[in-house]
Amino acid sequence: MSALAGKRILLIIGGGIAAYKCLDLIRRLKERGAGVTPVMTRAAAEFVTPLSVGALAANRVYSDLFDREDEQDVGHIRLAREHGLVVVAPATADRMARLAGGLAEDLAGAILLATRAPVLMAPAMNPAMWEHPATRRNLARLGEDGVRFVGPGTGEMAEKGEAGVGRMAEPLEIVAAAEAILSPKERPLAGLSAVVTSGPTHEPIDPVRYIANRSSGRQGHAIAAALRDAGADVTLVSGPVTLPDPQGVSVRHVETAAEMLSAVEASLPADIAVFVAAVADWRVAAESLRKIKKTAEGPPSLALAENPDILATIGHHAKRPGLVVGFAAETDDLLANARNKLERKGADAILANDVSPEGGVMGGSDNTIRLVTADGVEEWPKLAKDAAAGRLAGWIAARLGRSVRK
Repeated sequence: MSALAGKRILLIIGGGIAAYKCLDLIRRLKERGAGVTPVMTRAAAEFVTPLSVGALAANRVYSDLFDREDEQDVGHIRLAREHGLVVVAPATADRMARLAGGLAEDLAGAILLATRAPVLMAPAMNPAMWEHPATRRNLARLGEDGVRFVGPGTGEMAEKGEAGVGRMAEPLEIVAAAEAILSPKERPLAGLSAVVTSGPTHEPIDPVRYIANRSSGRQGHAIAAALRDAGADVTLVSGPVTLPDPQGVSVRHVETAAEMLSAVEASLPADIAVFVAAVADWRVAAESLRKIKKTAEGPPSLALAENPDILATIGHHAKRPGLVVGFAAETDDLLANARNKLERKGADAILANDVSPEGGVMGGSDNTIRLVTADGVEEWPKLAKDAAAGRLAGWIAARLGRSVRK
């Protein structure tokens, strides 16, 4: 039985092109036994009709804060209190800004301020709007206020030729997020702290160029979220990525390997450390303060220096976490290199994955992992990176055993 069976969900439909997905979202929620009460903003009615929404929800559609009949019994308060979850989809930049600022200029805003139920937002907007500093501030404020988020995803936009982060999560993703909020979860890592690294590092050559790699940060960010969901207090040290920060996680943004190591050491002591970041092995020994120009003498000679080895440093650190997990991204001799890394770097486990171009792991959405420990090799099937992260969180909980505080 779904965790949504018998639950009453208030769905606020915002004014964006992604509003059409809410018709399918209503159907998916009702399939799982949830009752859906729709609230449409004035702008939402420009994209989908109240008739379609009401027919699918088998319920009245609310839209007017000053409706004489509804407000005789202070309808916005009643709607806010009668539901176990409020979902906002699509959550536009404007709606996020209004809630972050505490505005209640319409029925949706009044409900969001009055509700005591969890609020789940599914943002949807143009990538430029999502990346705007104002939206980032509002996202952080809403997260501090306890609002949960699902998405946005990456893909093509309604605007011709535009793509990036900003697509509303698909209906089944929103349903899964709602189920996670409304179903009690085991939190085997409650009371423990974890530090996770994610993404690439950028090692500057001159003011406009740098050494980097193709890491998207998806796996590291997913692991940080999975450890959070398992109850851990998580610090994520992230290199430059285009992903949104996981909610409920303390995030430290860095650029270089040296900055990443410094941020990790500042996060100690910790019970768990998972090093997922694809850290550049080398940096330019002497970064140019001016842009290097082409000359008749040909390409410049770049002297390289070795970057600090973050996994080895923490694996042998005076404040070494109780459990240290590293990643081995290899194109050849996968298991041999992973075993060597396990021994040399003081790790308890190495997650080995083949990052050959044909596999599509770097920057992709799936991963095939071999878990290497002193006890042997555990082969995992090909999994979505979120699923792989959940499996790792379960392995960590099992590995810690009695030391995990329930």
